[in-house]
Amino acid sequence: MPKVKLTVLKVMDQKDIFKESPVKQSKPLPPCHIHHEGQEFIVGPDLNMPEGFCHWAWSTAKTPVKILMFGGNYPWQEEPGVSVTCCTDGLRPVIYKVERIEG
Repeated sequence: MPKVKLTVLKVMDQKDIFKESPVKQSKPLPPCHIHHEGQEFIVGPDLNMPEGFCHWAWSTAKTPVKILMFGGNYPWQEEPGVSVTCCTDGLRPVIYKVERIEG
């Protein structure tokens, strides 16, 4: 069974997205402190969240991971076995490349 690799492509700063925060905050939020660009994670056939991966990001990433793990592809992606997803933090998202790899 194949595995899936998640690679951190971009850790966004709130200032890169908004001139002003769309919501009131007690203090400005820094970029994600859990992930850094270039970081890689491997998901095995057990589909468990990789060690050190953000729980919030996993709630979104696990869907494309499952699709690719079980042989699916995204029809709008020219390259089979590849997708891009991001975490659910709309103020400072982290963007991931998701790739099916042979296990």
